[in-house]
Amino acid sequence: MSLQLEGKVAVVTGGASGVGLGIAQEFADQGARVVITDLQQGPLDDAVATIGPNCSGIVADVTKLAEMDAVYREVIARHGHLDAVVANAGIGAHAPLQKITEDEFDRTFNVNVKGVLFTVQPALPLLKPGGTIVVIGSTASIQPPAGMSLYGGAKAAVRNCVRGWIQDVKGSGIRINVLSPGAVDTESLRRALALAQGTDAVPAAVRKMGEGNPTGRIAAPSEMGTAAVFLSSDASSFITGVELFVDGGMAQV
Repeated sequence: MSLQLEGKVAVVTGGASGVGLGIAQEFADQGARVVITDLQQGPLDDAVATIGPNCSGIVADVTKLAEMDAVYREVIARHGHLDAVVANAGIGAHAPLQKITEDEFDRTFNVNVKGVLFTVQPALPLLKPGGTIVVIGSTASIQPPAGMSLYGGAKAAVRNCVRGWIQDVKGSGIRINVLSPGAVDTESLRRALALAQGTDAVPAAVRKMGEGNPTGRIAAPSEMGTAAVFLSSDASSFITGVELFVDGGMAQV
């Protein structure tokens, strides 16, 4: 079975940076035509230029069902069909119990749970047998760090949604899986470390984050891309409903 995605059309939400950008780049490199979504035109334009001619962008908010409906209408208008969806858009939330606000709760679950639903649901009528959906989860679904109960709870929620959804689509030939990264070496991670510890401390902080991992390092965004390509290719044709931890073994020890 091949990992090549020649002729396939894919949508990747939150594709302008970080893990989403790494996934979109790998899809394009494997021959897919990729449509990425994000909240702002400027970063989208930059990402499209980086990924290359097999990529285009659409500004959309995954928490707005009408906007996601419009995305898929535009995808069909541009390309005629849809083969793969990667529900990547998400936000983090860091607050310990007794300091969690109503706004933090609403934003986290709106983007990370409702946003996934509104990415998946309108895509289903467009996907044919062999179509795939990959939901980006997190190791926090089973190992939420202190202060990240909202984020971990939201990722656990979408993981359980997928358990139900594979039964709802039974017989359709559509596969739905969860890809759960651990720590990934993204620009946003490095910015957060710089704010917390200073710019000079970032390389050492990144190395330290990988020390407890069986691989001895954290992941590159491209490694999330190769895993998402696998779950979206014929090579995984009998895999559905799984949560694939792409974390260097971190959540398994």
